[in-house]
Amino acid sequence: MLLQDQTLLQMNLVDSHAHIYSEKFDADRAQTLERAQAEGVHKIYMPNIDHTSIEAMLEAEEKYPGQCIPMMGLHPTSVNKDFERELYLVEEWLGKRAFAAVGECGIDLYWDKSFLPQQQEALKVQIGLAKKHQLPLVLHTRDSFRETYEILAAAQDGSLKGIFHCFSGTLEEAEKVKELGFLMGIGGVATFKNGGLDKVLPHLQPGDLVLETDCPYLAPVPHRGKRNEPVYLPLVARRVAELMDKPLEEIAEKTTANALTLFKL
Repeated sequence: MLLQDQTLLQMNLVDSHAHIYSEKFDADRAQTLERAQAEGVHKIYMPNIDHTSIEAMLEAEEKYPGQCIPMMGLHPTSVNKDFERELYLVEEWLGKRAFAAVGECGIDLYWDKSFLPQQQEALKVQIGLAKKHQLPLVLHTRDSFRETYEILAAAQDGSLKGIFHCFSGTLEEAEKVKELGFLMGIGGVATFKNGGLDKVLPHLQPGDLVLETDCPYLAPVPHRGKRNEPVYLPLVARRVAELMDKPLEEIAEKTTANALTLFKL
């Protein structure tokens, strides 16, 4: 077993953010999901990227019902001058079937800042869709916490909820997330030596968090640099428990409950 810990074997863990439909899993997706099940990771929520990822994502849902659960949204790195076409497709899909969330959406200023106005507009539209369909938001905020937060705070009327995915910010930013009524998605960065979450998580509570892998990216230590997968989620849970000085069982139970409460599907 990945972790010799009977607590996790008895728990149902939720991977709140995983690109399990990625082509990087085409050769062994079934085996990857079997490994996850064996480690107690029984539900995997899949964020959409853009029109190119929808077919593969829904195929994973069809093949692994109840285990692989889709969201619908437009990733900020897929926002360009023609982003309206993508958003029309997102809106169409949200209108014709159920999804767990609107996402992943947000702002990314790490790769390219030239489409910031379009990213801001795309985020505002998707916030509106979340309100319309009464769905949570799953937010991508790479190098853009302030920009994303300002838009979200202006739109928060008490109806918005969701996750700041791959949270790796400061304690001040964590408090802002909590004030908005949102959760923080904690993944492999928590295990990184210089990830910074060792200065933040001790000041938070399990009720503030959900767990995620963001696979195939950001594999936790000792697998950093390799393909990430849901079977590694217990490593994240263990590190969060250490940093919070909480029992592993409490972290597993509370983060799972947080995710299942947020995602009604």
